[in-house]
Amino acid sequence: MRRLHLALFAVLIGLGSSSAVWAGPPAISGMVCDSAGVPQIGAVVQLLRPDMSVVSTVYTTAKGRFSFATVLPGKYAVKAMGTAFLPSLRENVRVRANTVVNLTLNTLYEVMQWLPAEPRAVDAQKDDWKWTLRSAANRPLLRWLEDGPLVVVSEKAGAVPKLKARLMATGQQGAFGENGERITAEMENTPSNSRELLARVDFEPGSDAGMESMLGFRQELGFAGSVQTVAAVAIHPEVEGAGAEGLDEAGVRTSETLHLGDEFEGEVGSEQLVARFAAKSPNTVVAALPYATAGWRDGDSTVRYRMTTIVPGTQAEGESQASGWLPAVSVQNGRLVLERGLHQEIGWERKTDTSDVAFLVYADRINHPVLEAMTRMAAASDAQFGGDALIDSSAHLIRVAGPNFFTTGVIATVDHRLPANNEIRVSFANGDALVMPATRRTLPFSAVLASARPRRATMYSISLSGTLEGTGTRWRASYRWQPEETVTRVAPFAGDAAEPFFNLHLRQPVNYRREGGRSVDVMVDIHNLLAQGFRPFVLTDGSVLMFAQDQRSVSGGFAFTF
Repeated sequence: MRRLHLALFAVLIGLGSSSAVWAGPPAISGMVCDSAGVPQIGAVVQLLRPDMSVVSTVYTTAKGRFSFATVLPGKYAVKAMGTAFLPSLRENVRVRANTVVNLTLNTLYEVMQWLPAEPRAVDAQKDDWKWTLRSAANRPLLRWLEDGPLVVVSEKAGAVPKLKARLMATGQQGAFGENGERITAEMENTPSNSRELLARVDFEPGSDAGMESMLGFRQELGFAGSVQTVAAVAIHPEVEGAGAEGLDEAGVRTSETLHLGDEFEGEVGSEQLVARFAAKSPNTVVAALPYATAGWRDGDSTVRYRMTTIVPGTQAEGESQASGWLPAVSVQNGRLVLERGLHQEIGWERKTDTSDVAFLVYADRINHPVLEAMTRMAAASDAQFGGDALIDSSAHLIRVAGPNFFTTGVIATVDHRLPANNEIRVSFANGDALVMPATRRTLPFSAVLASARPRRATMYSISLSGTLEGTGTRWRASYRWQPEETVTRVAPFAGDAAEPFFNLHLRQPVNYRREGGRSVDVMVDIHNLLAQGFRPFVLTDGSVLMFAQDQRSVSGGFAFTF
């Protein structure tokens, strides 16, 4: 019996060791379905490390299944993405043997739902919340009083909370880094008369395409002035250039406004900026961009000096958009560069109840001015441009850096307020701008870029804006003219100037409940509606580039304000 036991023990050890020898590395498999349980075909599934870097990417089969073979033991995350769905992420997946991970994709509407507020326990005291916005995991996100605004928190008992939340669904065509469908969530909170908070996130649903977010804080200091801090982040994985891809930008801008009596006012601040490629980055741009303003007021008139190194955005982004707080970047000689410069101005302005008049002289030094062109080719590649362009293939746009130049000029502006909340603005400016002379010859890209030269030019603009009585329609229309061979703006540091050529913005509120300011708005925003100012060039490989001061872009959608 002892020999028999020993023999059986030896056989068991042999079977166990054989099993250990032939067992392969563990694997991760599973299924991707929607909230109704329907398998999702062709969904993108990524295996991620704990730091969220991608290990491997696969697509689901016709039955919604996926599999990652030969996975080393450890801790991972699994992410699923599908068109028209929000991404689904499962974190802290511990892999020691074959592991099954099933994921569910939800739409934005399914993730959030309004439910009657219920006490946490049967004997708990009921509060005065009437409705609460809960996630799919039944966690409260926001709460809504039946007879008041949407609120998150109030400063103290009995205080009136002030919070505006807005959800926007838009579609955009022709904008660099922001093409396609966009979902934007924005919250503005004024917890007291002296403080303002703003948070915003903007992303393309169902994809890894561009995401932007920003967070702003402003504190009024009474007669002394105010302080402000804004942090902005932009992630554009679809942008590539200089042999790398995935453009990331982050900036923090701080400023302080000062008042000394009724006569003197000033503002000082700076922006700390970092820009780099997320993958195969040739370099990283790190910059500190200061600015300052000082003014002396005498009655209705003010004499002002301004110095800044931040070039305003190429389009009229609002202060609540991250792109409005981040300077433009491009590529030059295979390296990532930042559009920046030194702007100094001395001006006089006069403000009354009905009109504003301003006149100033300026001197600008502009480094790496951004030139934008539309590409007419099936798929632009970095090799076509010799590593000297940022490429957004989804929008068929490229950005390149032009030559540095210096210019001086004048700017004159007149604003007049009309009856019924309407306003008209007329501007004039002169100074140098980059021009690209037309040619019938086919040229290499380097020769096209080398043809950009500064030249003296003049700009005229007119803009009208207002609100239509009765309908509440808010509108703004503007037209800015300067010579069509110019591919950059005259006086680019004038941040409040109209955009090039004909632009139209409409916002029509459709109130479904007027109390509390809740409404639905229909929005339309068009830049360069008549497609003017395009400078076509044919490259030696047959590709066509259309440079312009401002590309034509169209944006439209809905805004839900609570």
